[in-house]
Amino acid sequence: MENSVRDVDEATVQSSSAGRKNGGWITFPFIIATMAGLSIASGGWTSNLIVYLINEFNMKSIKAAKVYNVVNGCTTLLPILGGIIADSFVGCFSVIWISSLISAVGILLLLLTAAIDVLRPVACDDGSSLCADPSKHQYVVLYVALGLASLGIAGTRFTIAPMGANQLDKPKHQAIFFDWYIFSFYTSFAISTTAIVYVEDNVSWSWGYGISLACNILGLAIFLVGKRFYRDVREQGGSPFVNLARVVVAAIQKWRVPLSEQTQHYYHDPSNKIPMTTSPVPTESFKFLNCAALITEGDSKSDGSRDPWRLCTVQQVEDLKSLIKLFPLWASGFLISTQLVIQSSLLILQALKMDRHMGPHFEIPASSMLVFILLFTCISIFILDRFLYPFLAKYTRFPLTPLQRIGIGHVITVFSMAVSALVESRRLKLVRSHNLLGKNGAIVPMSVFWLVPQLALNGIGEGFHFPGHLGFYYQEFPASLKNTSTAMVSLFIGIAYYIGNALIDLVQRISGWLPDNINDGRMDNVFWLCCALGSANFIYYLVFASLYKYKNVHDNPNDEPSK
Repeated sequence: MENSVRDVDEATVQSSSAGRKNGGWITFPFIIATMAGLSIASGGWTSNLIVYLINEFNMKSIKAAKVYNVVNGCTTLLPILGGIIADSFVGCFSVIWISSLISAVGILLLLLTAAIDVLRPVACDDGSSLCADPSKHQYVVLYVALGLASLGIAGTRFTIAPMGANQLDKPKHQAIFFDWYIFSFYTSFAISTTAIVYVEDNVSWSWGYGISLACNILGLAIFLVGKRFYRDVREQGGSPFVNLARVVVAAIQKWRVPLSEQTQHYYHDPSNKIPMTTSPVPTESFKFLNCAALITEGDSKSDGSRDPWRLCTVQQVEDLKSLIKLFPLWASGFLISTQLVIQSSLLILQALKMDRHMGPHFEIPASSMLVFILLFTCISIFILDRFLYPFLAKYTRFPLTPLQRIGIGHVITVFSMAVSALVESRRLKLVRSHNLLGKNGAIVPMSVFWLVPQLALNGIGEGFHFPGHLGFYYQEFPASLKNTSTAMVSLFIGIAYYIGNALIDLVQRISGWLPDNINDGRMDNVFWLCCALGSANFIYYLVFASLYKYKNVHDNPNDEPSK
């Protein structure tokens, strides 16, 4: 028996070694180029979607903003499904290439809605009530296109992140990858929100969506070319989500069984090389779950094998506990993202009512104002990654931990909301002073560049908290759930889009702050509301961040664990 176990262990080691021949920094150009191509493609159709719906499908401005939020909610809510499928079944590679193909089909359908007149309602200049609404078949084609394109983004954007990190072994290198992953993501969006949006507004929507489709196909091709270099990292032992469910079921079945403090009374993974006498008993936190790993009579099936729904390993129990500990911190992401969602969706409506001219002949597309968020995020990530973090790690004893980076992002985001409220208050004063109330198409004589300070703060805040979130969850999630870890970030962003829509609906029902003509409303109060919610959320975050103990980093969270 001992020889058999030894043979199995040696085979496992050889298999593990064989699986690690690929990977490393050679995969970086392929993964980043794939990310860039797919991000340019997705940014080309999402960033200008509100304008497309208003101008080409005759939607009212607030309804178009809601559709925009739903689409963005899908692209950030559904990645959790991609992570689950990657962790449980086919791995990251298959999820990414299949999703890229789906997004290409969606963009193609969107291209057809722009190119074929019968797929759009009759053109309308000002979106007034006299304009014809889209027909049922026009809505069907539009929403199928948006659904497929959104599903494709969902399966790639946050699945590429863990796949890239899986190619690297050292935590320090993984943290560097996440910084440059975000940098590539935002740089690509900056290109799409300027160049492609300009083409859509000044040449044609067909050309703009055609460029997006070409970039999507190019990104997919680059990803497939790099296949021979990728390391395939998949945990064995079945779906990790099924294993977590088994812990709950087993704990419920045996909740009355008295616990033991003896290691040998708990079931450990037989493949674990650590001797049973030195393996720890389950931790004291959430102690009621420990009975799931407690060995009792009736834990075996009729054939003598272990019943996995009655007896779980200690590691499975601890994996579930680690997720429970992470939940309060993860939940704090809802409101920080809701603030950003509301700011970015209402930003376009603000820009449409402001002076967007640069010189006598050029007018900035309203959707292109989002580029300032992307620009300042990229600049802040570059400065932080190349200068600030190395300086703190080398010359101080207090390098920024992932949770501290997230906390700083919280504070900057709250300031961004306050600046948004002040700028909008000034814009509304000009509306009243120039007697523009009730005039739907009126443009306020105020430069759109007044919006840049709030967007700059937004971008700097994201430069802190977005890579901080990705690195933190990838670092702290159980090994069997690494592909799902970064999707958890997109999950709270996706939920935030629906919270943002619900908040907008609530404001519309109980106040007059957000009419279809925002010149007649009080959007500044909406931003002050976001500022108050963000401040309360930051206090909540501070409480749970101060109580959290890092699981996988003990000394220097910005560097490799000490050996």
